[in-house]
Amino acid sequence: MNEIKKFPYTDILGWSVSRYDRFSNCKRQYFYDYYAKYDKEIPLEKITFLKSLTSKALETGNIVHDVIRDMLQRFQKSSKPINKEKFFKYAFSMTEKYCGEKTFSEHYYNGDLISVEEIYSKIKVILKNFLDSSRFSWIEKNAVPQSKRWVIEPSGFGETRISEYKAFCKVDFLFPIGDKIYIMDWKTGKVDNAKHSKQLTGYSLWANYHFGKKASDIAPMVAYLYPQYKEKNVEINDLSISEFANTVESETKDMYEYLVNIERNIPKDKKEFPVACNIFFCKYCSYKEICRGSKF
Repeated sequence: MNEIKKFPYTDILGWSVSRYDRFSNCKRQYFYDYYAKYDKEIPLEKITFLKSLTSKALETGNIVHDVIRDMLQRFQKSSKPINKEKFFKYAFSMTEKYCGEKTFSEHYYNGDLISVEEIYSKIKVILKNFLDSSRFSWIEKNAVPQSKRWVIEPSGFGETRISEYKAFCKVDFLFPIGDKIYIMDWKTGKVDNAKHSKQLTGYSLWANYHFGKKASDIAPMVAYLYPQYKEKNVEINDLSISEFANTVESETKDMYEYLVNIERNIPKDKKEFPVACNIFFCKYCSYKEICRGSKF
């Protein structure tokens, strides 16, 4: 496959599914996530700390992603079968390490004790679901022989261009078999058909841009790892690519509306970023300590 293209740094904002999702859910949360240094009231250090808070669900996903990443990278060095005893010991040590290094919102706001064993018990089920799946056996048989050509969570943020707009679409795992490129994205949470289909289409355009593959030669899929292993495939064709490009353009322009300088990505005043009226988002928001609109 071709080398992944590099882009010179620019200040202009880049579209991503997660960025626009945050923008749609709560403009104030979006401001804290992306424009904290422009806050005239709250110290940057405080906002940065609150942004760094994790949760049990989020950290479970992070650990699973990183353990699978490391396992796939190990296959690039050796095609020997995975030693499951060592694999799960490694997963537990990763769980201990991550839990020891981070501050959990459940503890910071509610005083809950964070149990490594509790978090690992779910992680073990998730990883076992993947290792026991027919897809994992299929990867071992069909994809491992070409492991040198794999793309596993590429460095950087997955920058690309969609209709000339900057976009970020970072794949979990991309691999070729024959003339076809397969893209897999790991999910440890709930099914979200609209959001996850959108992500996969973005990954497909990323592969199209960097490797010159046409839509019919790209096979993206979401691998839901919990409570059971199941997959969702997204069909990519010229129409879906065209519609997606229009979506990226429209959503990017929506975010531009909250800037005073597009080229330098300078936001309007914080007061122009309203607080969401959704109790669910407030309840689980990392910034509720400093957000005047929060009642929690």
